Amino acid sequence: MSNTGKPISDLSLDSLSDRFKDSSLSTVDNNNFINNKPDFRELDLGSPVSPLRTTRASGPTPNSLTTTTTTTSSSSSSSGSVSGRAVQNPASKGHSGELSDSSPTVGAPRTRPGHARSDSCGSTGSHTLIYSGGSSSVNSPSLNVLPTGNICPSGRILKTGMATRQSTRTDVLGSGTGNYGHGSIMRAGGSGGGVASNMKGNVMSSGSSGTGGDLVKRAMVSLDPEEVKRVGNEQYKRGHFAEALNLYERAVAISPANAAYRSNRAAALTGLGRVVEAVRECEEAVRLDPSYGRAHQRLGSLLIRLGQVEVAKKHLYYAGHQPDATELHKLQAVEKHLSRCSDARKIGDWKGALREGDAAIAAGADYCPQLFTCRAESLLKLQQLDDIDRILSNVTKIDPSPYCCSQSKFFGMLSEAYLFYVRAQIEMALGRFENAVTFAEKAGKIDPRNIEVSILLKNVKLVARARARGNDLFKSERFTEACAAYGEGLRLDPSNSVLYCNRAACWFKLGMWEKSIEDCNHALRIQPNYTKALLRRAASNSKLEQWADAVRDYEVLRRELPHDNEVAESLLHAQVALKKFRGEEVYNMKFGGGVENISGLEQFRTEISSPGVSVVHFEIASNPQCKRVSSFLDILCGRYPSINFLKVDVEGSPDVANAENVRTVPTFKIYKNGSRVKEIVNPTSDMLEASVRHYSF
Repeated sequence: MSNTGKPISDLSLDSLSDRFKDSSLSTVDNNNFINNKPDFRELDLGSPVSPLRTTRASGPTPNSLTTTTTTTSSSSSSSGSVSGRAVQNPASKGHSGELSDSSPTVGAPRTRPGHARSDSCGSTGSHTLIYSGGSSSVNSPSLNVLPTGNICPSGRILKTGMATRQSTRTDVLGSGTGNYGHGSIMRAGGSGGGVASNMKGNVMSSGSSGTGGDLVKRAMVSLDPEEVKRVGNEQYKRGHFAEALNLYERAVAISPANAAYRSNRAAALTGLGRVVEAVRECEEAVRLDPSYGRAHQRLGSLLIRLGQVEVAKKHLYYAGHQPDATELHKLQAVEKHLSRCSDARKIGDWKGALREGDAAIAAGADYCPQLFTCRAESLLKLQQLDDIDRILSNVTKIDPSPYCCSQSKFFGMLSEAYLFYVRAQIEMALGRFENAVTFAEKAGKIDPRNIEVSILLKNVKLVARARARGNDLFKSERFTEACAAYGEGLRLDPSNSVLYCNRAACWFKLGMWEKSIEDCNHALRIQPNYTKALLRRAASNSKLEQWADAVRDYEVLRRELPHDNEVAESLLHAQVALKKFRGEEVYNMKFGGGVENISGLEQFRTEISSPGVSVVHFEIASNPQCKRVSSFLDILCGRYPSINFLKVDVEGSPDVANAENVRTVPTFKIYKNGSRVKEIVNPTSDMLEASVRHYSF
């Protein structure tokens, strides 16, 4: 064979196990996160300090292709925004130009008591703006006289009394004795028909967006907040929430005491998914006008999404008002599942808490950070840590609201304190002890009277202290005392995988490999992908000459750390030892060998007749499938050094292909001591590795 590399005789198990260096001390970087990733290049099996690796870089397998399709949709029907049927609140105070929660109604405008609309012409006639394209029964004003200040579709400004020639354009201004609003623009939308709007000064455009953009620009420099707000309403109705938000902010800047502008801004923020900011705008609107019914309703709907059901009730039932049936149903469903989630958490039914929390989110509390945090806490208690960091990264960061949420409670503790309470537990479970203390202290400052918070803060400090003492003792090679220190921490936190792994390192140093394996098993039950625990267990199994178990762990590590040569050497050593233990002869096993190319029939027969197992890949070099499988074969060659991997190009060596009756590529054939034991045509990567692994023992 042409395999090259270091002979087996040069390998030393002790040289691998003695290279564990202490990587336990954690340093806090500028982002306040613990930087204590292990250095796997040195494979220091002796150091107890091991931050938990919770995420691993992984790529697609060679035989898989993953296609991700992202579908983006926007909707203005989210609860608490501006869609849905209109709600009449007899106790609410009207606000001129408030963005309605219902679709616009075609017809005459409605007025509210105390908010009469202005008419610059002093007329009681229609304020309706009508566009007529083509033939229509709608009367148009005389073409030689237009109201002063209106903008014609052609862009020309016509002064009163100015004679004009008749135009062939179908864009004409609507009729009516009242003024047309503040320079409103109407554009042709096709043939025939009239469109009426009940909002003075509405922008009507079904043509290009250029005119609408110009109108937005003019509104942004306008000093009339009503004009700015009207353009913002039109942008909102078109789903242009960012543009609408800018316009509402402009209106707020001009008239900061107007509650309606604040409420409209909340609607635009909701459309952009910025629910927390929308809550604050609604709170400000209610502060400016405590009798503003629509702001109360909108705030109640938003609070349901944040899981603040008790505070939401106060706003939805403001002044005896009955909320919309949809919002009422959502409120009741969220409240029911939250209550069940709380009950399950009290008795330690974490599966039930997880189920009911997810149901509350699905029922409408889709922006409630406490519910997502409860999901993370439940997974922690169920010892399912793989997705915890991802879940926490998606939790909405909420600062305490000055009016409604700062004193609300979740599961018996203040809402914000619960977020830090759970985060402290997770940080400790992942081995980030300094972070855990920081978060527990934050929870204690927010809710110092809560018993759960107080107990957690005390335990976190004690566990962190025990771990630090154990690390110091280990560095001083006082391994027995270090075991006792880690054990003290485990009595306070019996599900801490890092402490189990650290104590396993002490047992390893003391030559108590059975106890080391036992602690590694505890750590891996809590965190199955804990790489350092796998390393220590594999090394302990090797010391006990339990070669099959050692090979199994090293194979997993080889997949996790494909470029780590020391893991590869340890795997080869364990594989050789396993074969010898079984009484099998070992031939030509060297670390670092590659796939050998076969150029003739005689060479082929010589190679497959050699002792051991040979895997032959029949390929066409230019074939895409063969290229894909061939790259994976190189990986398998490193993982299974006891296997003889061969490659035959059927076009370059047709005599070999004919002798083996190969008609399809890629084809794999496995030979043992010269006899063919298996043939696989176009296998998947998993199928191929399973077969190789089966014959490697």
